[in-house]
Amino acid sequence: MKSITFLIKPASSLCNLRCRYCFYEDEAENRSMPSMGIMNQETAELLINEAYQEAGSKLISFAFQGGEPTVCGLDFFKHFTAYARANKPQNVQLAFSIQTNGTLLDDEWADYFHKEEFLVGLSIDGHKDLHNRHRVDSSGKDTWNKVIRAAELLKKHRVETNALCVVTGPLSRSAAKVYQNLKKLGFRYQQYIACLDPIGVSRGSTPWSLTPKAYGEFLCQLFDLWYRDWENGDYHSIRLFEDYIHIMLGDEGSTCATCGKCGSYFVAEGDGSLYPCDFFVLDDWKMGMLGEASLSELQNGEVCQRFLSFGTQKPAECQTCPYRQLCNGGCKNDWITEDGRPFTWKNALSQDTGAHAPHNYFCESFRMLFNYAGDRMNIIAREEYRARSQYS
Repeated sequence: MKSITFLIKPASSLCNLRCRYCFYEDEAENRSMPSMGIMNQETAELLINEAYQEAGSKLISFAFQGGEPTVCGLDFFKHFTAYARANKPQNVQLAFSIQTNGTLLDDEWADYFHKEEFLVGLSIDGHKDLHNRHRVDSSGKDTWNKVIRAAELLKKHRVETNALCVVTGPLSRSAAKVYQNLKKLGFRYQQYIACLDPIGVSRGSTPWSLTPKAYGEFLCQLFDLWYRDWENGDYHSIRLFEDYIHIMLGDEGSTCATCGKCGSYFVAEGDGSLYPCDFFVLDDWKMGMLGEASLSELQNGEVCQRFLSFGTQKPAECQTCPYRQLCNGGCKNDWITEDGRPFTWKNALSQDTGAHAPHNYFCESFRMLFNYAGDRMNIIAREEYRARSQYS
């Protein structure tokens, strides 16, 4: 069964926090309409209906992000899931998830997530001092204690929860502190993502910027901790490392960045506008509006096809890299030109092999990791292969 995934921004770029490194706030400021507003019930129902028209016998995943999605209120979510379940075709399966800062959650929210079987991603930057350094509210106040309260509520209501940690430059120097503290807090599923610099700004120019060397060192230190726990039978999931193990086994990575393929989901903004990627919710990449055309027509339209074509171009250095099948060029949002500027679709159209050719900003980071941990990745992959063989 293949899946259709929608990343839904029901509150657009609206958020009750003011995280200093927020990529979506920056993205919103780089388009003609920074906020598309709160999604209304009619738009939500249209989205669900359009999904079912394309579904056939598939898994449909509705994933909510922001901004902060809980800003639109619990009643929106209750209506969304009730309508989706009441109108679901017989052969369709549903999956719901949400990425939240957690600060607006209470018992009613947590109870709802449990009953509707939501997977909740909680944004938490590992340790109190590191978290409060960048993740502040609209008044500039710390948010750590509120996030910890949310984690306790979700645990109390038996909600499946994972931790999403943004790796900034300062945080990259504290891999052990972050990993051990997330373990102590009870997060068995952890996801780490590299912090993004603002659009159009030179890489490494902000107080939170993450350099390739710092990210590579962080990944190596994190792998040591993760591998040691694996050896000791105290397993904790780290999505990036697991993706590389699965690729070694012939599977695809769970993200477009690791599998090297773009266009794996639809982004639905608050007003019903559709885009091909969370990092490209910009005017140039608007595919259309819900109801203007079918999802298949939008996917086969000029904007989406241009986006997919843009994603097929890989940095030239990938051709001779021994790790090209593991890395797959990485996320194209991390591609820069040889002169240090962001690699754009206009660069791709120019077919210029000179100063405008792409280079993955974090290429050095991944090479460091694979050089350092490749042998141990192979050990885990072999053990996983044996385990699969026993149950096949």
